Parts: sequence; structure tokens; C-alpha cells
Amino acid sequence: MTRSVLAGALILAIPGSLAAQHVHDHPASTTVAPISATRKPAAPDWKAEAMAKHMAYSSSRPLTAADSLRAAHVIDVLRQAVAKYQDVALAEADGYKMFAPQVRNQPQYHFTKNWNAIRNSFGFDPARPTSLLYKRNSLGELVLVGAMYTASKRTAEDELDERVPLSVARWHRHVNWCIPKRADKERWSELKNGRPVFGPLGAATRAECDAAGGRFIEQAFGWMVHANIFAGNDLRSIWHDDHMEHDHGAMLGTPKPD
Repeated sequence: MTRSVLAGALILAIPGSLAAQHVHDHPASTTVAPISATRKPAAPDWKAEAMAKHMAYSSSRPLTAADSLRAAHVIDVLRQAVAKYQDVALAEADGYKMFAPQVRNQPQYHFTKNWNAIRNSFGFDPARPTSLLYKRNSLGELVLVGAMYTASKRTAEDELDERVPLSVARWHRHVNWCIPKRADKERWSELKNGRPVFGPLGAATRAECDAAGGRFIEQAFGWMVHANIFAGNDLRSIWHDDHMEHDHGAMLGTPKPD
């Protein structure tokens, strides 16, 4: 069984509360209002701080005209390839399955094609995203907003750059996870002081994980990058990663424990 398939099996075994965190359950973005004499500053967002400890990004490179052209070409190909999937029924018919369907009111829904995930571990085709990204509109309908590419966690940054230029996009990965030992799957929902012990909001160091009696995973899942294909034609908007809006640009995405 491949690592990608094993990863999918583990994710599906995660309880709903933790699965929600795997589907980009970001803390709500906030608008900073002036602080009056009678109003106390807002408390730090502990979820953002916790998630920041579990995210890592590819390094940035100087932007070149050639990189802009390559990144635009990827988007042109991707838009043509997924245009028909504005009808989510067609996406499902072609093998894209909703991730964590038991989790309601997801801020963004990932429809993932496992075969694409496996193929993308070995090569890149801009017309072959691993996941399609949807959001619900005011009528509750799923609307296609983008797509996600993935790569093996062993992929070097030079190869990531060949796929989507690092001067335009920031690939992300999920790091420093503490997960329950294989015989303790029921511990996934365990809390300490009201906060998760395991997963993307839990312990972030090997010492903390050992103290919790868990297994420490230095990197969970492979590399990922989002393409907001309907965000106009500005490349920075298209390849913008909303994980990076919070604490050192580190939030959560779609990953792979061992």
C-alpha cells in the first residue's frame, strides 16, 4: 500500500472535530477596530498560534519574467481542465470525493482524487490537480473556487520550483505532529486544559509528545499549493495562500502521518 493511501486511511479515521482542522478550519479573519479607553485588546488567537507551530513553507525566490509566464501557463491549463467541474456532480463522477463529508460548514471543501495524488508524487501535469476546492454560496450550493496540487514530501525545492515557481507561489507542508500510538486511536479527541493534545493544534515538540505518550511525526503528508483560479488574473492573488495571513504565515492545509 502506498504512503498516500495510508495517509488517506489515517485521515478518515480521525474524529470529526479533528478532521475539521484538516480541512483548513482557520480561525475567522478579523478586522482590527480602534481600541477605546474602555475596551481591552483582543486576546491572542490560540488556534493561530498553535497551527503556526505545525506549518512550514518553501523558500521564496526572486521573481523573473520567465517565472511569471510559467505560473500563468499553469493557471491557463488548470482553468481549462477544471472548468467543467463547476458542476460538482461531474467532479464526483470523475472520481473526486469530498474530504471529511461528516464535517459540516467547512470554510472550504476539498474534493480529492486519490489516483491524482499518487501520480503527482512522481510527476507534474498542470491539468491534473490532486484536489478541487469549493465553497458554499448563500444558497448552500457548492461553487468551484480553486484547486490544489500536491507533491511527495521528499520532493526537493528545485523540483517544486519546476512545477510552480517559488517566486510566485509558496508551497506548504505540515510538520511537528504528535499523534496517538497505533493502539490508542481513541485518544485522538483527548484534550488538556481545553485544547487538543494531538494533531495540528496539539503538542509541537518531541519532548511534549513523549510526555503525552504519543508518536512524534516530523512531517505529516507531502507538499501542497493552492491555486485560486477565479481570483482574477493577478498572479499574487491566484497563488495567494491564506495560511500565511496568520502568525508567521503559518496555518493548516491537507496533509500525511506515517
